[in-house]
Amino acid sequence: MKIAVFGDVHGNRFALEAVLKDMEACQPDERVNLGDGLFGGADPAGAWALQQHIKERYAAAEIRGNTDERLGETLTLDTKKREMLEWLHSVLPEGAAEYVAKLPTNAALAGGKVLAAHGSPSSAWEYLLRDGKAWASDELVMQRLGDVGEARVVVVGHSHLEHLRQIGPLTVVNCGAVSRQKDGHPPARWVLLEGEGDTWNVTFRRVPYDIDAAAAWAVAHAHAGEKEAKQLRTGQGD
Repeated sequence: MKIAVFGDVHGNRFALEAVLKDMEACQPDERVNLGDGLFGGADPAGAWALQQHIKERYAAAEIRGNTDERLGETLTLDTKKREMLEWLHSVLPEGAAEYVAKLPTNAALAGGKVLAAHGSPSSAWEYLLRDGKAWASDELVMQRLGDVGEARVVVVGHSHLEHLRQIGPLTVVNCGAVSRQKDGHPPARWVLLEGEGDTWNVTFRRVPYDIDAAAAWAVAHAHAGEKEAKQLRTGQGD
């Protein structure tokens, strides 16, 4: 069985188009979107449409990310990132924000052998594999995971940093991000899981895309477009 795992699209249609083409070449049996699909400035409405296409054509599982939860908030003067959220609500189709805000925090695939989440299985905000600016210990990772049942692979996003960890029989993976890289290398990322039962292989995929076009879209249309464009071009962000 092959499972394509992607997440943290952050409203980047250009990057997701390239990832989708690369995924199709690998012919996965299942796909899962780890969330944070819309909060960004390289055509979020186009990114929404493409993610809906992936869900409808391939029956992709979908998970709620932390910025998806933000999109479901009632905006007040004290709302964090309010200006960005106001802009997103103005460009996204009606119902998109409410839809992603209500997605589940985790999904089981391959008959329960693979568990997917955005942050941790119970929280879109919790970093499963990070402890501040360092990698979390195995003990802390297992504490955050709790009971994973029959799972032999846990795959998450959220930190935008690729990572692979073996803890006893459990393989723990951060698939990296489709957009808004943080390690100084701007190509889009996704992960291909291949296996069955208790044995799985993990392939990290890095995909070039038209970064200049994405950055130009951000500068021309997005809230804080210059900042968005800089992160896309440099692969460096907060």
